[in-house]
Amino acid sequence: MLNMALKKFLDPAYRGRWFHGLAMALLVLTLSLPAAASAIDPAAEVVEKLHKELLGVMKQADALGYKGRYQRLAPVVTSSYDLPFISKVVVGRYWSKFSPEQKEQFVNTFTELSIATYASQFKGYSGERFKTISAEESKRGRILIKSVLIKSNGEQVELDYILHQNGHQWQIINVIAQGVSDLSLKRAQYTSYLKKEGFDDLLQRIKEKIKSYEG
Repeated sequence: MLNMALKKFLDPAYRGRWFHGLAMALLVLTLSLPAAASAIDPAAEVVEKLHKELLGVMKQADALGYKGRYQRLAPVVTSSYDLPFISKVVVGRYWSKFSPEQKEQFVNTFTELSIATYASQFKGYSGERFKTISAEESKRGRILIKSVLIKSNGEQVELDYILHQNGHQWQIINVIAQGVSDLSLKRAQYTSYLKKEGFDDLLQRIKEKIKSYEG
């Protein structure tokens, strides 16, 4: 019986069919692996680390309070986002008109706003969870991470992150929530305000927004 099986396997035609079948089986197995494999991608890991920290803060929201949430989120927000790059983009052509001192002021204030926004919005937990859907290459070497925030009632909020490589680190440069680009929204608002009111008034307006989050 063993000799017959060996003789059959050594037959070139049979062996070719056997290897073809094995290759197809491996292909099917590969295709059936979950999309969550994108979690090993460095860009996806940045988003998932942010989500993990957000959930941790949400679960301890009351105990932490606003200031505690702000302090807890500051490191992950500043490392996850390329805030100097975003600061430059949201003011458009006005960036080149800022003095070095104004540029520093704006980046610092915009960074405070970004942290404060998260600390204000993620202030409670009722069973929410994040899920990474996919990671795919985008334009100009960027990565698009598609994810959702799943609420306790099953409702899903689409959160798409665009990241670029800043040195050896992937960082977020835009968030698209339910199809609305945060970068585009802020750029439209800020450039309009700069045109009408100027730098000092825009900076003051942002500071007032931060103050309102403090409660």
